[in-house]
Amino acid sequence: MMEQRTCPSINDSTVRTPLKASVSSIRSIPFCSPAMASEPAISSSHVADFSALPYDILVKIAASFNFPNVQAASLVCRSWSEAVRPLREAILLLKWGKRFKHGRGGVSPNTEKALDSFLKAVALGSTLAMVDAGLIYWERGERSKAIAMFQKAAELGDPAGQCNLGISYLQDDPPNSKEALKWLYKASFGGNARAQYQLALCLHRGQGIDSNMKESAKWYLKAAEGGFVRAMYNIALCYSFGEGLNHSHKLARKWMKQAADHGHSKAQFEHGVALFSKGEMMKAVVYLELATRGGERAAVHVKNVILQRLSATTRDHVMLLADRWLACPNLDFLIHSLNRF
Repeated sequence: MMEQRTCPSINDSTVRTPLKASVSSIRSIPFCSPAMASEPAISSSHVADFSALPYDILVKIAASFNFPNVQAASLVCRSWSEAVRPLREAILLLKWGKRFKHGRGGVSPNTEKALDSFLKAVALGSTLAMVDAGLIYWERGERSKAIAMFQKAAELGDPAGQCNLGISYLQDDPPNSKEALKWLYKASFGGNARAQYQLALCLHRGQGIDSNMKESAKWYLKAAEGGFVRAMYNIALCYSFGEGLNHSHKLARKWMKQAADHGHSKAQFEHGVALFSKGEMMKAVVYLELATRGGERAAVHVKNVILQRLSATTRDHVMLLADRWLACPNLDFLIHSLNRF
């Protein structure tokens, strides 16, 4: 499975409670259908040959394919297999690029070699490589080269490229909100959770568009369902205060816990306090310890109050659970054993 790619950073700090007070700032492809097998035969001179399509058309159809999609397309028929050969080569180059970038697979980190691999894959038409090359350029401060890569990927329909391009426009001086929203909407409808979160922030803050909390909450929820952690926290606040959605304590608690379990320090603090108020001391102190480690100073006092009520053995066990959490984003399998204490 290919790694999820990240987007360039932007000032996207999560919404703080209450929400009102905080506002200051696989496309379808033309695969052969089973019905085609029963159609009357036509002369070979009129048979459509996928591999004979112009290369620029092939790029638009398959450029954003990931490895499983390329494999599937290669198995359709011989002509399709030949047509996507460059993308198979691009996927291998992309994998090597990631190894060099992150120092995996027995190789040392080497940004130059990573970029070289990505650019070779770009030449073969892979939008995934365009985005990765753009990220390296962005990290180097070569903004114009990064945007050129994001633009190319975006125009070929890659949601991550569209997201990154939209965020790049938001960072213009002054921001180009119109273009940013255009690409963020495209990426959001394409299922990119980061874009959905960024779009929700724009709608929440009224950045380049009229503030619309109902629409903002809709996109926060989509991003949260897509696994974007900051969106989980924000949608918990939406449910908690009835901002853009009907008030629901149950759904607020659900999303706050999910954000906490995925490492959001503010959510860990708030979920820990909620557990404390319910009398679930040992579970509460685990979350509060994690929040403390995440920099939430307010968690320290509450955590210490609880620790004073626990035995030395239980305190040690709770700290052990907090240590072990680092290897797993879900506390459920850890804290069930607390009931023994």
